Amino acid sequence: MKKKKGKFTTQTAIIMMVLIVAVVGYYCYLVNRSNRSAQENAPTTVENVLLRDLENNYPPTPKEVIRYYNDIIKCFYNEGCSQEELQELARKARGLYDQELLDHNEWDTYIFNLEAEIQDFKNNNRKISNISLASSTDVDEFTQDGFRFAKIRCGYNILQGRESSSTVQVYLLRRDGDGHWKIYGWDLAENLDGGAQPEGED
Repeated sequence: MKKKKGKFTTQTAIIMMVLIVAVVGYYCYLVNRSNRSAQENAPTTVENVLLRDLENNYPPTPKEVIRYYNDIIKCFYNEGCSQEELQELARKARGLYDQELLDHNEWDTYIFNLEAEIQDFKNNNRKISNISLASSTDVDEFTQDGFRFAKIRCGYNILQGRESSSTVQVYLLRRDGDGHWKIYGWDLAENLDGGAQPEGED
């Protein structure tokens, strides 16, 4: 009886081990499939930027406005956007613009120039490798002609092949009647040494 019991116990142990391996293997398969599915269904970088609702969730500070604007810029120049995505991103960018800047940049001209700049950027194998935004304490706020303005600096590192270059932009924002900070213009920091005012695109 003891030998038969021992034989039965050994067979049972083997069967249990096989079942455990099978269950663990199937569990791993399900987890991997779930992870792959989650990755496939996760929003892309462009989709994440487009998800922001500027009507109900407008950036609250000058720094946050430029931070979101930079997210749009990175999508323009670093991501492979479809034509539809590019136009949606352009509308998001214009949603951050002051009305005077919009008046000087009609849609047709704006989108034509934007597409040309993006194509030139890609033709020359350029990519934005890093963006350095000034801290909130470095935002220069002032009042002029009855309006509240803010200046903020932002550095951009550009890769072209193996070569790297950097530039610094100074953004000028104006607060509108709803209390939203809107981009009034911008210029290279080096151009402002002589006192020139930041300007937007023509």
